[in-house]
Amino acid sequence: MTSLASGPAAEPIDLGRLRPWQRKALAAYDEANRSDFLVTATPGAGKTTFALALAVRLMHRRVVDRVIVVCPTDHLRTQWADAAAGFGIVLDPKMTNAQGPVPDGAQGYVTTYAQVAMKPAIHTARARRKRTLVILDEIHHAGDGLSWGVAVAEAFDEVHRRLSLTGTPFRTRSEERIPFVNYETDGDLLLSKADFAYGYRSALEDNVVRPVVFAAYTGVSRWRNSAGEVIAASLSDFGTRSVEAAAWKTALDPAGGWVPHVIAAMDERITHLRESGMPDAAGLVLASDQDDARAYAEIVRRITGQKPALILSDDPKASKKIEAFRVSDQRMAVCVRMISEGVDVPRAACLAWMTSYRTPLFFAQAVGRVVRSRAPHESATVFLPAVRPLLTLAAEMEVDRNFVMMPPPKTEAEDQGALDLPEPKVEDHPDSVPAMETLDSDAEFAHILHSGRAVTAGRAVSDDEQAYLGLPGLLTAEQTASLLAQRDTALRRRVHEAAQENLPVSIGGPVPEVSAAQAGWRAAAELRREVNSLVSQLAARTGTPHAQVHTQLRQAVPGPASASASAELLEKRREYLLGRL
Repeated sequence: MTSLASGPAAEPIDLGRLRPWQRKALAAYDEANRSDFLVTATPGAGKTTFALALAVRLMHRRVVDRVIVVCPTDHLRTQWADAAAGFGIVLDPKMTNAQGPVPDGAQGYVTTYAQVAMKPAIHTARARRKRTLVILDEIHHAGDGLSWGVAVAEAFDEVHRRLSLTGTPFRTRSEERIPFVNYETDGDLLLSKADFAYGYRSALEDNVVRPVVFAAYTGVSRWRNSAGEVIAASLSDFGTRSVEAAAWKTALDPAGGWVPHVIAAMDERITHLRESGMPDAAGLVLASDQDDARAYAEIVRRITGQKPALILSDDPKASKKIEAFRVSDQRMAVCVRMISEGVDVPRAACLAWMTSYRTPLFFAQAVGRVVRSRAPHESATVFLPAVRPLLTLAAEMEVDRNFVMMPPPKTEAEDQGALDLPEPKVEDHPDSVPAMETLDSDAEFAHILHSGRAVTAGRAVSDDEQAYLGLPGLLTAEQTASLLAQRDTALRRRVHEAAQENLPVSIGGPVPEVSAAQAGWRAAAELRREVNSLVSQLAARTGTPHAQVHTQLRQAVPGPASASASAELLEKRREYLLGRL
């Protein structure tokens, strides 16, 4: 075996177990030969493996004698310790600030940024006792608060070596520098400058990550505003930001129709993946808060007949639940932030984005939970609302950017809309729109995002083609979009049947009455779906873009957009389209 080490010492690790990018990063580290080194590698690429391979090398060369890992959450402490054991490194994942020296028999320990911030002096003492390599996992967390960054700088300023890792490049303000990171200036901001970078596009070409299909679902939301007016708007009708935010919030209401439909779509996708060579495929439902998470979990149980794992951030058993889900056969987990970063669940191949979080950093980290590749045939699917902020982020996934982490707002007085907030605190959640009452919503497949472009349904897909939905590369993007659109009707029937089975009606009791307004809403929703389906058929037959067909339709049958159109108007548009077909 050829050694990359300097001098006659043998290579302490099997380079064959490393991915090509990891070997290149080791070579880049050797060439740089300095105390600080920043690696930016797309989520799922294997940053942990690279860091531990480097640690083994440095210990073998007697450059360092101790390893300290700083990570974002308690759950990741155990994950890091388990991974280190695979390299023959013993790291204690349970050390507290109250303990003194590192225990005998351990070559280091794993801690969190919060723990370092509470008592940096104890970590300084441990790091200075021996020549130490400090691995700063997801280093951008040192910028979560000034106290965290100051504490990390104080604790590890004089250690022998520091390795900083991030899955997502970042930018910040000059007065909020993250310690141990090199920057380059871009106007009033500083852009992080990686010593070695490995982006999503490169990882996709190397089969290190799964290809991702973004399935966007639109639908009409209805809500009552503070003036008592009932407003209806489609998720994909790009109006004002306030209307978009209200439609988005209404769609995510578990009492509406959008959430059950998309959960049913993801469940069907999991079934196809399991039948197509990925027998343990699973899905993650990402919720905004704990109340929504509990409600979504009940919807999953109702739709699938199986109780999902419910993983909440303040649950003391959250880490154990994540680990149990990781090795189980459960189909879905519903979580709030707990699986958004760093957590390794390789069998998770589907993600339902049922939150209004939309920062680039959070989006990249969350999608990163389902792209970790285990075999060439696997693919990932992300189900998301067809709203501009998310569609923009999804389209940029294949573009390597060096400034995706936005700095926090300068002051609370800055003029920012509801959809432009940084990663939210509980008190300033991004779906905080002016007083409103959500009424109802429906869901409809809109398009898939493929290579940065929206692909809508075209011709009908044959039964033979349907069998290949779970196998990437065997269906074109257009065929996949058509197939997902075709299944909308079956999914809607499934959701309706599940709801009927769970109606709170006593045996022999009366069936709940449906108001005239509800009946009109449901009739219009069904007609709207039929009109959209006919528009797709006409667009496919004539080669005319969907948007142009919609424009022609409104010229031929004047009136408001479909989201606000009455059942009577929609019937006229349906008849017009049938005449053209």
